[in-house]
Parts: sequence; C-alpha cells; structure tokens
Amino acid sequence: MSQFSELISFIRKEINNSLKKIPIPDTPTYLYEPIKYALKGGGKRLRPILTHLVGRAYNTDPNSLMSISLAIELLHNFTLIHDDIMDKDTIRHSQKTIHHKWDTSTAILAGDGIYTIAQLVLNSIDRYDKKINKCFNEVTLDICEGQALDKEFENLDNVTEDLYLEMIKKKTGSLIAAAAMIPSIYEEDEIDNTELFRTFGECLGKGFQIHDDLLEITSDSKIMGKSLDSDIFEGKQTIMVIKAKQYFKESWDSMVLNSKKSDLKKNIYVFFKEKKIIEETKHIAESYFKKSRKVLKKLNHINSDELFMFVDLLENRSF
Repeated sequence: MSQFSELISFIRKEINNSLKKIPIPDTPTYLYEPIKYALKGGGKRLRPILTHLVGRAYNTDPNSLMSISLAIELLHNFTLIHDDIMDKDTIRHSQKTIHHKWDTSTAILAGDGIYTIAQLVLNSIDRYDKKINKCFNEVTLDICEGQALDKEFENLDNVTEDLYLEMIKKKTGSLIAAAAMIPSIYEEDEIDNTELFRTFGECLGKGFQIHDDLLEITSDSKIMGKSLDSDIFEGKQTIMVIKAKQYFKESWDSMVLNSKKSDLKKNIYVFFKEKKIIEETKHIAESYFKKSRKVLKKLNHINSDELFMFVDLLENRSF
C-alpha cells in the first residue's frame, strides 16, 4: 500500500470513528434508530476525505476540520436517503435502504434529522461565520435543483448533453465543490483560491459522476454496494443514454422495447460497447478529471500534491 493510500485509509477511519461519537439520542426510536442505521452503513467517505486534504494544505485546526468534514458527510447522507426514496433503490452501502427496511415516512424524517445534525455540527466550529453558512445552504439548494432536473429528465426524450452536464454539476459537483471550498473559506483565504476550489470541485464532480455512470453499467451491485438496475428501469438520462438516443435512436428504442427486464442491463452494456459509447464516455470523464488538475495548478501558495493524488484516486476507482 502506498503512503497516500495509507493516508486515505487513516482519514477514512478517523471520519468513521468521529461519526460514531456524534451524540445521537435513543428516543424517539422512530427518528433516531434509522439515523444510527444510516450512519453505520459505511461508504467511501470521499467528500469528507477531500475536505481533510484541502485542510491539510492549509494546516487547518484538526478539530474544526473534522467538524467541517462530518457536516459534509452528513449532508451527503441526507441527500442519499431522499434520493433512494425517489429512485426506489433498495440497497445502499451494502445494506437495505431506510425506506425499504422501514417505510417512506420514516426515511423522509431520518433524512431531515441527519440534515439538521449536519447544521449543528457545522455550527460547532470556531470561527463559524455567515460565509460558511451561505456556502453550505447554497450547495444544499443546488443538490435539490440537480435532483429535480434528474427527475424531470426521466419524462423527456430530448435531453441534451449540456442539460445533463448542468444537472450533474448541481447534483454531484456542488457538494464536492463545497467539500473543497469550506476549508478555504474557514481559513479566510483570498477569494481567487476559494473560487478555484469551486471550479475544481465542479469539474471533479462531473468526472466522478460520468465515471460512476460507467461503473453502473460495467460493474455489479456487490462491488458498488448499491442498487444498479433502478437507474435503467426508472429511465435515467445518463450521458450514455443521451448519446444512444441522439445517434442511434431507432435501434436503441427497439433494443429497450424488446428486451426482457432480466436481460436489459446486459443488452444495454452490449449496445453501448458495440456503438463505442462506453469508449467515448470514458474520454469525456477523462477530460473533466484533466480539467480539475489544470485548476489545481492555478492555486496560489498551496501545496496541492495530495489533491492531485486524490484526483487520480477518483479517476482510477473501480467501485
């Protein structure tokens, strides 16, 4: 294991330990049992790890940095719980989703509770100010807008690549951007660096999401630790689906219409591979990872070596 891999494992372990230490009451069990269940489910913790790496570049106070990273991870979990309800997913982090284990009402309340806990954790940092609060709340609204666009696209047949990229910038890129921006805001760094971190996160988020879309076609649920078929059956407009409809609409529609449900994922994979859509999509993901690296080179007075390695980690992941 490389030194950087050891660092990532250490940070992830510290985040997990700190999540367990968040004081969550036992009652009412209707609210807090599902919250505890969600937070013990694990996850890659990539967003709070990014927060730590940016903080390390600034030598940020470790306690404040952990609080910021926990707030980012809690916000992420809040969005996942609601996303799972809307997408009817049954598996998340290798365990049943909350709405599947309990019910929809329980899951909605648990998500709301986790979001509130995220706000309380963020408010606990020293030097907490309006700029941090503004960034956190703006990204929450961005995620909601991205989710709304994602749902709207399910009923549209003319979604363009530009619309898709705007959607994933909001739904995925905004939180990754906030994970990088908030340590910069906390350290009261020059506005140029903070905005560069925003652009870095948005580019990284686009590359991450497009790469994730690829993995949902080429990987399996056990490796990914989440439901994969739901996006297909719910009519999600990934960049690959958009390309299939744009360039091969007749054959695409015929394949989807004539495929058995049990064969649909396999048939879609074969279709994307034969039409070279997988290869083209890989190039698009690579272009956004490349853009994120270019942004890092523009940062002033910051050692970004670990951030470059983090980009490599996301680009080369297989889960």
